[in-house]
Amino acid sequence: MRLPIGNSRLSISSAICSACILNYDSMMTHRLKLATVWHLFVIALVLGAFALPSFAQNTTDVVSQPFSPAPYKVGERLTFNISFSNFISAAHVEILVAGRGTFFGREGIQLKGHVETNGVVNVALFAINNDYITYVDPTTGLPFHSQQIVRTAARAAETSAEFNQPAGALPSEEANEFPGTYDFLSAVYRIRALPLNEDATYNLSVRSEAETYQVEVKVKGREIIRTNAGSFDTIVTQVRIRNTSGANDYTTRVYFVNDQRHVPALITAKTSAGEIRAELAGSEFISTPRPPAGPSPTPVPGETPKTGANDRGLEGVPFRVGEQLNYQVYLPSIAAPVARATFQVRARSKYSNQDGVLFTVNAQTSNALQSLFVANDTISSYVNPQSLLPFQTELNLSEGRTRVNTKLTINQDYGRATTENGNRIEIPVGTHDYLSFFYVLRTFNLTIGKASAVSLLVNNKPKTVTLTALKRETVQLGSQSIPAIQVSITTDDAQPDKFQLRGWLSDDRRRLPLRLTAITKLGPIRADLAIIPVIGQ
Repeated sequence: MRLPIGNSRLSISSAICSACILNYDSMMTHRLKLATVWHLFVIALVLGAFALPSFAQNTTDVVSQPFSPAPYKVGERLTFNISFSNFISAAHVEILVAGRGTFFGREGIQLKGHVETNGVVNVALFAINNDYITYVDPTTGLPFHSQQIVRTAARAAETSAEFNQPAGALPSEEANEFPGTYDFLSAVYRIRALPLNEDATYNLSVRSEAETYQVEVKVKGREIIRTNAGSFDTIVTQVRIRNTSGANDYTTRVYFVNDQRHVPALITAKTSAGEIRAELAGSEFISTPRPPAGPSPTPVPGETPKTGANDRGLEGVPFRVGEQLNYQVYLPSIAAPVARATFQVRARSKYSNQDGVLFTVNAQTSNALQSLFVANDTISSYVNPQSLLPFQTELNLSEGRTRVNTKLTINQDYGRATTENGNRIEIPVGTHDYLSFFYVLRTFNLTIGKASAVSLLVNNKPKTVTLTALKRETVQLGSQSIPAIQVSITTDDAQPDKFQLRGWLSDDRRRLPLRLTAITKLGPIRADLAIIPVIGQ
């Protein structure tokens, strides 16, 4: 189901922001199988990846291998985007060297990690929203303390473990002590600190909860690869688990940049359900707070450690990193919502070697509509944090029998957008995509009678869209009456207000889009904010 604007046709959720309807019906028959694969792969990513047992002759224990301090430079932050099958942005991962100082009575380096699944993968396959903190010895990379926060819909559970006690100390079963063993986060950095010599094979033990994995890293050769973060000369490795039969169904490779830091630029896993790729999206050094002198840090139950991009917020805009808005879409002839959409302001980091903020929208048709029409759409927009102008747009659209999976690179300086096929589209400087428009309109001057015009890319053609503040009134959402400003959205077509696009933004500092309406061939369509989100201060 699509909503026309001028001579173009946008998907129904374009009426919300120009995002589209998302459905995972076809994936549900494989839900349990894919959840298992996904769980294994996320573990693999944080670890550095694994797959089948190897029988190479030239094997060495990681603990006895040379140790490079280069990957442990304080302030290094790496951001990864994970795609799975047809899902361009299934999850994101951040790892950070957060500090060096005295922790738990000994010198150490603090490592932080965050793993979070996105959209339909989070809803239908496997929900992950975890934080990790590990303290490692600066001379060996061996961990001596780790914390893990696992979040579910109902609560956050925190666990900790002690590793590698001083020589002569007996392991304590109650304290969960594992001498000579890594956790997943410390294993990532220890593998990077290896020499990764040609044809070498390295072994290490990695523990997660009640399981210990015997991991083998085999160097296979060299290869030039290209990612959104750039092109890299890489060392190709195959990383396998020798004692887990569940990993035998797929082959995983890790591509480390061929320099002292050995940054993992790409991780791939080919499964029967589709390929999983973890691609380096950003690599940078940031300022980190100096660890306080005195007592060791004490874990606080329920407290979320700040990692990566959330440490740097957005200034001068009415939304923050972490904001999530949920919408329900209605048609007049159907009482239940026909679709749902979720908008999120995700990580601020380096994407395609640019400082950026990631906006995403996932939407899906509901059971009320799926007997007539099934749609499954995702849009990701990477924008400049100051101007909110996009420099990259990714669309993964599935509507009925139509499939669109594409990426657009936008050069705002030269007024040019380039498709994956190399086709160039001339655009005015300052052109927005669907998703960035949804957020930038919240920054407009909403003085009654004031009009603001922007260029919007619609089906690869720029159009001028004008937002005009009409009047103040109260919007009823459920039991809440909310003061709002009504706006109209018109185009530069011959009939600029043909579809009577109207929006209501909250009359406060957050400028929340509360409701959007339009007239379509099916009749009036309405999208309402389902829950007024509260962001912790």
